[in-house]
Amino acid sequence: MTSGAEPFPIWRVFTGEDGQTHVESIGVPMEPQGAPGRALSRLLTGTGVILRRTPADLDVDWHPAPRRQFVVTLSGRGEIETSDGTVLPVEPGMVVLVDDIDGIGHRTRAVGDEERLSLFIPIDDDVRFD
Repeated sequence: MTSGAEPFPIWRVFTGEDGQTHVESIGVPMEPQGAPGRALSRLLTGTGVILRRTPADLDVDWHPAPRRQFVVTLSGRGEIETSDGTVLPVEPGMVVLVDDIDGIGHRTRAVGDEERLSLFIPIDDDVRFD
């Protein structure tokens, strides 16, 4: 059993100083809450939730994120390709922060033969994890 204060793992897609899009693994800070193994992050402010359904043949060309947002995959599989050549497999339960609101952006493709259900959770510009 963990102490509950380990960071919550997410992936971040972002535009680097080189103008290229990259992906990195980051940890959202957590604080122990009550019983052993329980932890919460601070409140991450935003503007709402968007429910998204995409077909099994989804293939979206290069685009920047329309806003800073978490993308939480509920079912189905996909992948995000960044302009540095990295391909991030996206599976149910993953949380990805798309933070590449400028530059070339990223590509998004479905993988497999089932539709993908996702939550888009826009976050405020002042939400940071460093």
